[in-house]
Amino acid sequence: MPTLVDQVTHDIADAMRQKDQATLAPLRMLKAALMNREVEKGRALDEAESLQVVNSLVKQRRDSVEQFRAGGRTDLADREQAELEFLQRYLPPAADEAAIAQAIEAAIAETGAVSPKDMGKVMKAVTARLAGQTVDGRALSEAVKKRLAG
Repeated sequence: MPTLVDQVTHDIADAMRQKDQATLAPLRMLKAALMNREVEKGRALDEAESLQVVNSLVKQRRDSVEQFRAGGRTDLADREQAELEFLQRYLPPAADEAAIAQAIEAAIAETGAVSPKDMGKVMKAVTARLAGQTVDGRALSEAVKKRLAG
């Protein structure tokens, strides 16, 4: 099975052959981020580390979209949104609402959480249960907070 870096390199070659500049720019940015992380680590990244890089880029794009929209720069927000949607192709499928709710309930039962003070324990358990799936951390945090608040 090819690594994420191999897949991105292959996709860059395809985009270059097709002269697809709209695809090429985010692919190059993704590859640069992956290569930078490899240099930091001093070794090839495993799949989980590669996905962390993609997740951090997605999170950056989400934050940028919010800030650009708040600042009235819809042109920049639209560009960031397009990059965000493009990057999400390289993430595993998103966990659905039912799976998230089920993971929260199981984590609460497992940790014995009873109040919002136990949020850290619950978040850690939920994150472990949803490993391998894409989950918006902010939305997950809100759902756990809401559930613990009663």
